[in-house]
Amino acid sequence: MQYPIWKIEEIRHQLEVVNGQGEPDKLITNATYLHSHLKTWVDGNIWIVGDRIVYAGKELPASTEGTEVIDATGLKIVPGYIEAHSHPFQLYNPETFSDYAAQTGTTMLVSDNLPLFLTMENKKAFSFMDSLRELPFSFYWWARFDSQTELEHEEELFTTKAITEWIERPDVIMGGELTGWPRLLNGDDQMLYWMQKAKASGMKIEGHFPGASERTLTKMRLLGTDGDHEAMTIEEVEKRILHGYAVTLRHSSIRPDLPNLLKEIVDKGWKIFDHLMMTTDGSTPGFHKDGVMDKCIQVALDAGVDPVDAYLMATFNPAKYYNLSNLHGVIATGRLASLNFLTDDHSPTPISVLSKGVWIKRDGERQVTFSGTDFSMFSNGPLQVELADTDFQFSMPFGLEMVNDVIIKPYRVRVDTTHDRLKDDHDESFLVLIDRNGKWKVNTLLKGFATTLQGFASSYSNMGDILLIGKDKNEMKKAYEAIKTQGGGIAVSQDGKITAKIDLPIGGGLSTHPVSELIEIEKVLKDELAAHGFHHGDAIYTLLFLQATHLPYVRVTQRGIVDVLKKQVLFPSVMR
Repeated sequence: MQYPIWKIEEIRHQLEVVNGQGEPDKLITNATYLHSHLKTWVDGNIWIVGDRIVYAGKELPASTEGTEVIDATGLKIVPGYIEAHSHPFQLYNPETFSDYAAQTGTTMLVSDNLPLFLTMENKKAFSFMDSLRELPFSFYWWARFDSQTELEHEEELFTTKAITEWIERPDVIMGGELTGWPRLLNGDDQMLYWMQKAKASGMKIEGHFPGASERTLTKMRLLGTDGDHEAMTIEEVEKRILHGYAVTLRHSSIRPDLPNLLKEIVDKGWKIFDHLMMTTDGSTPGFHKDGVMDKCIQVALDAGVDPVDAYLMATFNPAKYYNLSNLHGVIATGRLASLNFLTDDHSPTPISVLSKGVWIKRDGERQVTFSGTDFSMFSNGPLQVELADTDFQFSMPFGLEMVNDVIIKPYRVRVDTTHDRLKDDHDESFLVLIDRNGKWKVNTLLKGFATTLQGFASSYSNMGDILLIGKDKNEMKKAYEAIKTQGGGIAVSQDGKITAKIDLPIGGGLSTHPVSELIEIEKVLKDELAAHGFHHGDAIYTLLFLQATHLPYVRVTQRGIVDVLKKQVLFPSVMR
């Protein structure tokens, strides 16, 4: 079963329109549109009733009284773009991100459910998802099988009952992504059982296999994985294709791999575009300044990919892969009326956008702003932790060293941590992770994050716990007080002043600002961090990666500091 499901009377009315006993709501004439099955441009007319294409071909309806007629002469029309691997919780929220994405032609997201699964009961999560379905946009979801970090009581969250409820949702179409895949290889039959249930429901299973060997890819394919989005080199693309994976190429704020990969595929003359998709993989706001999937299509065109293949990678290919081409990715009878109107086939940012039959943009002008989504279920209550001097005691013999965006290694602490302030002639900072309810804490040092950053606080983290980083314990407290008064956020404090801040009032992790505004707010924060020595790729992702146990080598988690490879807690969190 899939959404949407048209009622019997709606289908009968659609048939009446085709039979000449009624009029379409919209009629697009003189249309030159991409036919995804023929893989070519065809000319014709497109009849739309409500949110559905009821006819696409040479004929015109018998009557157009009351019909909105759109003359598409000189334009090219393609299906609405599909973001096949979305994390719509990167400071923005699903409503604001979909609103922004739709203006550039992306009208469907296949989205991560982890922030919903970890922070609220399924009933509330499903209510939130149902409210999003009221928007003129198409949302589909994943079902996660692991948490990406070490939680205090993960076994109480990831139960067969809870995961089965997600699998049974008709708008949940993917299992994974499998960041916890080593558990499968080590004999975790519980996860394998969840995967089998998902596949029995017609869902795809998405891997997360950066740097995986051919042997690992072989085993994961046998275990049931269908696709992977972690290929970073042309050799890794080839290995995945050879073993029958669907390959999603990534162009993100952390891994902008797409231009080089596509250029090499074109240069090699590989005829594999039917098996490729593209994703921005949850990029932070600033990366989207020039678009979402239209940005990826432009990269493909610039790399020399044939325009038809470039558009199909972001429309028909994901729709077919997820068994949704009866609704998406095809301009033909019976599909959703989600269409992008282009000035030409080398300009993927549309001048007009229809999504589920609703004008989102018309002749370059915004027509609607998404609103009305119920965010009340995200409330975790106010931040009530009162920081004490004992929260800033550091005696651990080793700290965490950021080698780059994703690799964190242990290192031996040699600086004196008994003073309230560390010197600026090195790149070591205090690091505190505190339970948002004040029950526990983890204290250590973080090397490689910044050099002169005095105080930094964030409630944007894997589980909404509080991250404090900085050279100065008092400035760290000031940064925390700045986010505490707003119910959550990210703040920098220097010399007693808050010099950058992002308010995140939705559950302490999501902004209410439109993405266009959030891009500028995020830039101020990132510029401030860079001015104080942050030199890695994406500071916002760092806040998540500090706790992400699918990355090497050590992480700070609710359970304490964890050796990822050995699956051992090196130093446990302590009660406050």
